[in-house]
Amino acid sequence: MSRQKPRTVLGWREWAALPDFGVERIKVKLDTGARTSALHAFGLKEIEIDGLAVARFEIHPIQRSTREPVLVQAPIIARRAVRSSTGHRQNRPVIRTPITIGERTWEIDVTLTQRDEMGFRMLLGRRALRGVLVDSSRSWLGGRRIVHP
Repeated sequence: MSRQKPRTVLGWREWAALPDFGVERIKVKLDTGARTSALHAFGLKEIEIDGLAVARFEIHPIQRSTREPVLVQAPIIARRAVRSSTGHRQNRPVIRTPITIGERTWEIDVTLTQRDEMGFRMLLGRRALRGVLVDSSRSWLGGRRIVHP
């Protein structure tokens, strides 16, 4: 009889950390209806460094606040056509970064976009949620405290 590794169970909203960017807490919405993850990137600029496409932007981890911005520079690994919940189609840059929720850390691909009008600065879609079960009736199952590896 084979034993499967127990899956992580998370709620529909969680606190996460983006350790490579120095972001210790950002509220994320887990959205199994979305294929792609998205991060609100303030002042997004696409630049070239040593022949590589790089995204330079700010993350404002505190919802509805521009205080404590975090300046980020990350390689663009792809471009992805994404249709928003309003039906608007965008061609977005994609970056790869580790994310930590509770005691678990894993790599995700995330598109960069403007999410001013959205309730969350970050959205985790199905691709980033592989191996995670989402309990849509619960929140904060990963805890309010972020554990760094």
